Amino acid sequence: MSERASRFGPSAGTRVEDAALLCGRGQFADDLGCKPGTLHAAILRSSHAHARLRGVDVSAAERAVGVRAVLTADDVTRWSRPLLAALRVPVLQPVLAKDAVHYVGEPLAVVLAENRYLAEDALEAIRVEYEPLPPVLDIAQALTLDGPRAHADLAQNIVSDRSYCYGDPDAALAAASHRVRLQIAYPRNTATPLECGVVVAEHFPDGNGGHGAYEVMSNFTGPMSLHAVMAMALQVPESHLRLRFPRDVGGSFGTKQSLFSAIVLLCLAARKAGAPVKWVEDRREHMTAATSATARRSHIEAAVQDDGRIAALSFDQIDDVGAYLRAPEPATFYRMHGCLTGAYAIQHLRVRNRVVLTNKTPTGLVRGFGGPQVYFALERLVQRIAVQLGLDPLDVYRRNFIAKDAFPYRAAAGALIDSGDYAATLAVALQAADITALRDRQRQARSEGRLYGIGFAAVVEPSISNMGYVTAALTAEQRAHAGPKQGALAAATVQIDPLGGITVGIDSMPAGQGHRTVCAQRVAAVFGLAPGDIVVNSELDTQKDAWSIAAGNYSCRFAGAVAGAVQIAAQRLRDRVAQHCADLLGCAPQDVVFAAGSLHARGQPEHILPLARVLSGPHWAPALSTEAGPPPLRETVFFTPETLHAPSSDDRVNASATYGFVFDLCALEIDRTTGRVYIDRYVTAHDAGRLLHPALADGQVRGGFAQALGAALSEELRYDGQGRFASQTLSDYLLPTCLDVPAPIIVHTQTPSPFTPLGAKGIGEGNSMSTPVCIANAVADALSSLPQSEHCQDLRLPLTPATVLALVAGGQGQAATGTVAVQTGKIR
Repeated sequence: MSERASRFGPSAGTRVEDAALLCGRGQFADDLGCKPGTLHAAILRSSHAHARLRGVDVSAAERAVGVRAVLTADDVTRWSRPLLAALRVPVLQPVLAKDAVHYVGEPLAVVLAENRYLAEDALEAIRVEYEPLPPVLDIAQALTLDGPRAHADLAQNIVSDRSYCYGDPDAALAAASHRVRLQIAYPRNTATPLECGVVVAEHFPDGNGGHGAYEVMSNFTGPMSLHAVMAMALQVPESHLRLRFPRDVGGSFGTKQSLFSAIVLLCLAARKAGAPVKWVEDRREHMTAATSATARRSHIEAAVQDDGRIAALSFDQIDDVGAYLRAPEPATFYRMHGCLTGAYAIQHLRVRNRVVLTNKTPTGLVRGFGGPQVYFALERLVQRIAVQLGLDPLDVYRRNFIAKDAFPYRAAAGALIDSGDYAATLAVALQAADITALRDRQRQARSEGRLYGIGFAAVVEPSISNMGYVTAALTAEQRAHAGPKQGALAAATVQIDPLGGITVGIDSMPAGQGHRTVCAQRVAAVFGLAPGDIVVNSELDTQKDAWSIAAGNYSCRFAGAVAGAVQIAAQRLRDRVAQHCADLLGCAPQDVVFAAGSLHARGQPEHILPLARVLSGPHWAPALSTEAGPPPLRETVFFTPETLHAPSSDDRVNASATYGFVFDLCALEIDRTTGRVYIDRYVTAHDAGRLLHPALADGQVRGGFAQALGAALSEELRYDGQGRFASQTLSDYLLPTCLDVPAPIIVHTQTPSPFTPLGAKGIGEGNSMSTPVCIANAVADALSSLPQSEHCQDLRLPLTPATVLALVAGGQGQAATGTVAVQTGKIR
């Protein structure tokens, strides 16, 4: 192959992001320069879970060396409003606590000094007088009628209670041959990105009724619907709140969504100081006060036939969202609402959703939000159905899967599941695992008295969130009053410079996934160029770039929506270029061929025009373009899938545009003496529609698997009996290391989505949903060989060695003796 052919060939698939990152030339938020005179912020946070504030004396801190100002609750009350919630609730979150504190880590004051060291020193001079109040620490306590309240003036801790019914679940349950029930608890955990939050804020006091305008640079990653929440809190029009984003973000996995409240706080701090202000979140702040995955308690019940077919499901779900219902919560409930029946053809469904407040950090978006909570209940139930009825779990899966010829499939609660062949994906996973050999290995291990288990999980992975899905928490009458909310706009711009170069702008802030690589490849393929010829800009600026409330990096919207918008914009601009040069080539516009950096008429490859000259022409001679229409210099596209509608009057909602499928298999062994879990083999099979870049897809799977392994075996945000936070450092919150994470076997099937321009679906969140419950099912299977296995099937995450050792003891009819350090075991 010639050098020219190779340059434009399909082999050009390496990541364009890596060279700068590997050479230390990344542009992260803390790397970017600040204006002279920028002050540095340190935040005083509550040490109590629940207490009245009798006084916050900042006078000594104001006199401290290098301190320019201290922002207090009185300033915040004068200049801002509390943060708007997604639902009408009795309490709203202030950006600084005033009369009481409601969780450890709640902000009380902000010191602004010449450097961070002086600001931190001045924090110690602030005197706070607390009157402790009894905290609400878990869901059971929150539900009690005569117990404490998370806020002293609340009538009850339940702030949302909605019930739904689809089909006739009561009749199906009454007629069922078997009713299988489970109580499930999912704990608080979080993602731990390498880079914590960064906010640089500046206030411009002119105009706007005294409130002025604000400009912010931050590694906040959306959703940009929170831009409106920030602007309303600051009491400025959205046009007076400019957000800018760096080129690189060091991970988020949803957690940087929580920065929106810090952005409001730092904007007010800049107003108080009369200078730009910078704040860099440290790891302790991030662990204590940023955000958490939502804790959930579920009761799930299934009506089951003798052959394992599920006729109906009943969910009773209670979410602990912490001290405040912080937007976009209760997203953790309603993102998954339309697909609560998962991969199964179940038409009868009953659901009750309750949201309770506790005196803990407010929850938010953590990788796969909603999915881990739903599937830990649903897939544990499927395993219990197989055990209770004496069936092979694989037969239970096959008999309940949505049939291949049923897609697009309308689920009971409204999800329009776009495409799939679940049985084929299962078969690919079993082949990759060599299931026959694994079961032989299990029989041999059990004959030797070893605890060896095989577990499975099947999940539907939603992506491209419908911006109206949270309104399913409202009644139909409330939705009618508020007006419809729906869709999922993605924005992309492709433009041509005066020398014929092509630049792409997108509305998603990448956090390591490889957005620039994929966008460059898509546009290069459209114009017949090499990916290296395309520049992709992800440094979004809300006053200069195309965006909408759906913009941001969350819910795996990139491959299906953002890359799709890039494809449409590139095709439209290419078509306009073809229209303008068709006469030069003596052919119809549709016969213009873009290839290898040049143009020619179809069937006449010898008559070529250099593409750069054609592209740059309208810049230099726009009058020559007028007859063919506006100069082909720039194309901006807003794309939204047509299937995303507002919730219906009967509370059905298609909460996402696409639905991938994941089937996982885990084979593991439990050490009887230590309780450690050793993974022998892990296979994860994905159908994410059309794969735009297989290597990047596998990277997303590996990252999701590593995080999910931690959620399964070691990670939990813990509080003591007084509500004090007990996981403040990475010594307390135990992450798996590279030595602990086995290499999963990754396989793919591809059923393209009919609802996205490229047929692509999301892939980055699936293992966060499938892996914890797959490992739990394998642990349950391993424990099933114990003589009293019925006493050790109530599995709670994380499955630490101490937890598993207690389960082993229970299965042997013994009390647990001794303790084992809470850590992940070395995994083979």
